[in-house]
Amino acid sequence: MQLSKRQLDTMDAFMLLSMVNMKLRDEYNSLDSLCSSCDIPKSALKVKMGSIDMEYYPDSNQFR
Repeated sequence: MQLSKRQLDTMDAFMLLSMVNMKLRDEYNSLDSLCSSCDIPKSALKVKMGSIDMEYYPDSNQFR
C-alpha cells in the first residue's frame, strides 16, 4: 500500500505510525526517501507524528 497525502491528513496517527515504521523498515532506508517516493511533505509527517509524541530517529530509521 502506497502512503498518500490524503492518508497523512485523515488517518489516525497511531495507525499511520505503524504504517510508516513498517515502510521504513521494509522499503526505505531514510525518511527522506519515503517522503520523496510518496510525494508527501516531511514536515507534515513529522507534525502528525509529533501529535502523538513520536520523533524520527535516523540511526534506527524509525519513529519512536
